[in-house]
Amino acid sequence: MSCSDDQPNSNDALDDLDDAAAAAAFRRLVRLLRHRSDAANIDLMALAGFCRNCLGDWIADAGGMDKEAGREIVHGMPTADWKARHHTPATPEQLARMEESMAKNPHS
Repeated sequence: MSCSDDQPNSNDALDDLDDAAAAAAFRRLVRLLRHRSDAANIDLMALAGFCRNCLGDWIADAGGMDKEAGREIVHGMPTADWKARHHTPATPEQLARMEESMAKNPHS
């Protein structure tokens, strides 16, 4: 399952954003997600169509590394450790909301 495919739009101000500013904002987002372990990945997926794992996968794709290495950057620890500390099984309702949300994501 893919969170989304990168589909840049022409004339998108995001493409003109200074890389240092973009990197600082991204690091701030990742640090907030590390702090907010109460925000479950399944709920992030249901609301926004992406989660910590998606961010880690995007890092891996952009940085030429394996997905586990990218996810570890986002989690701040190995994924297995993060799951052991913070993961709870998804309910059928959470899974249904996630599927509905994922259907809204852009795909190529």
